[in-house]
Amino acid sequence: MSLQHAFASALLAPDQTCPEGLFSSNGADPASRFAVYRNNIHSSLIDALAAAYPVTLQLVGDEFFRAMASLFVQAFPPTGPVISEYGGTFSDFIQGFEPAASVPYLADVARLERLRVRAYHAADSQTLDQQAVLETLQRQTELGALRLQLHPSLATLNSAYAVVAVWAAHQTEGAIATLNPWYAQGALVLRQGLAVKVIAIDSGSVAFINSLNHGAGLEMAVAHALEASADFDLHQCLTLLITHSAITHLHQEQKVSP
Repeated sequence: MSLQHAFASALLAPDQTCPEGLFSSNGADPASRFAVYRNNIHSSLIDALAAAYPVTLQLVGDEFFRAMASLFVQAFPPTGPVISEYGGTFSDFIQGFEPAASVPYLADVARLERLRVRAYHAADSQTLDQQAVLETLQRQTELGALRLQLHPSLATLNSAYAVVAVWAAHQTEGAIATLNPWYAQGALVLRQGLAVKVIAIDSGSVAFINSLNHGAGLEMAVAHALEASADFDLHQCLTLLITHSAITHLHQEQKVSP
């Protein structure tokens, strides 16, 4: 193992000793200097997780969160240089972290917060004018074959818990007192300008939007939505997407000649 690899490995392994071959330019003990550097790196990664998951932190408290994050950092060190991308699997870690089982919706709240981070950093794309979308829909004679391309920042989440309500309650002082997290809720996350929106939606809308994002035409997307929820309201869901400027392209499916 090269000195560089040994150095990187030891940085995130508190039980490893200072790699051999290091020296300090001012004559100080290399092991003590390395320990300080390792602690700074470790703390910076925990701070990055705390910044990305503020509501998750609030739900369990600073001490618990940092202890949990410390174990995650040791088990899953960064694999790339972009700090905003670090912690993408933190929610899965939380899901399997037994001490967090007393807050069963914690992992889904973390998933919602990760979607917000991704939405903020997603590529930009010009969206269609709301009036233009409405006029195009009104002119279509075969709406079922129409494909809607959605903004790159847009993503959904299905949860057995009221994740949007939990997240929203931590944005407004005093709202936690009336919080009821014990019902299923879907979430739509997207960026408008520089603002990331979090909107509660039903499971049918989640299935519909996911189908659109996978390239399905309207007819197939509606079928998937009705499979998920017989109460799916196409008009309501399309209105939501249009009013939040979520549509970037509209095009007709190409029919294949026999």
